[in-house]
Amino acid sequence: MSTAAPVTPVKAEAGKATPPISTTRLKQIATDACTSALEGAEFYDHPKTAQWNNSIINAILKSLISESTTPPATQPAFKFAINSTIIQHLVPTTALGKSSSVKKEEGDEKKEGGATAEQAGRRGMHSATGAYWNEATDGMWSFKFEGGRGLDVVISVIWVGL
Repeated sequence: MSTAAPVTPVKAEAGKATPPISTTRLKQIATDACTSALEGAEFYDHPKTAQWNNSIINAILKSLISESTTPPATQPAFKFAINSTIIQHLVPTTALGKSSSVKKEEGDEKKEGGATAEQAGRRGMHSATGAYWNEATDGMWSFKFEGGRGLDVVISVIWVGL
């Protein structure tokens, strides 16, 4: 019989590093990047997701590097890593402007829990990240962009002090 030590939850505020720029500004940068990348998008379109993610990540990186580099330095005092995840909502095809004449197979009428295909709601998602780093200089910030286009974008920004 194994006697493992109990898992202690990590306190979010303990040893939390100050971000390279304010969280208010991080939120604005992420919102602007998502809004710009998804301009013209009316629904989740899987073939375009790589392009959207690349655009979001590059826009955020460009802003972070620019705004965290203080003269006379020519390079920021941090390394950055950005993760962008685009999540599709489960919505009826009619809500996406697509044909509702999709052939339904027998048994497709009901989803788990008794919901019909037309009643199916958003997909669930849970994401977690852990790291081993210097809590005084390194950190992470997460943000969810709800664009109202049948998709959400979850952004994670990680910074590591040099």
